Amino acid sequence: MSKTLIAFFSASGVTAKLAKTLADSIGADLHEIKPAQPYSSEDLDWTNKKSRSSIEMNDKSFRPAIDNKVDDIEQYDRIFIGFPIWWYVAPTIINTFLEQYDLTGKKIIPFATSGSSDMGKTNAGLQSSCKGATLCEGKRFDAGAKAAELKSWAEKF
Repeated sequence: MSKTLIAFFSASGVTAKLAKTLADSIGADLHEIKPAQPYSSEDLDWTNKKSRSSIEMNDKSFRPAIDNKVDDIEQYDRIFIGFPIWWYVAPTIINTFLEQYDLTGKKIIPFATSGSSDMGKTNAGLQSSCKGATLCEGKRFDAGAKAAELKSWAEKF
């Protein structure tokens, strides 16, 4: 059986809860992607064009710094990558995470949380950050997704 990592970024705790449920349901390791500068509620105000998240998401080349790394990422064959949907794509911190590793031969499987947005152009925004890896089609889950639903989906990979 292949070794699996669930890596996630969570701004409000919703994605963190889902990632933990997924990891527990499939017996995977869990890694939280922590920004070097944590996001405040003001930073996350998507209605304010001058908020940190708005500025970051309007510059697709922006790469927020990450405070931690995965030790021995080479041991993982499958990496599920979780995040909230921002502006119909993954937050750019996900690109930062993916670009700091050699992902050659790995399977990258995105999953996201959102109150209403679907995966949008998520894969298009992540493709260039997954050099040498297979980027699978991701899925958006509601905050209340149950372990059985997550496990059934994850087992397809």
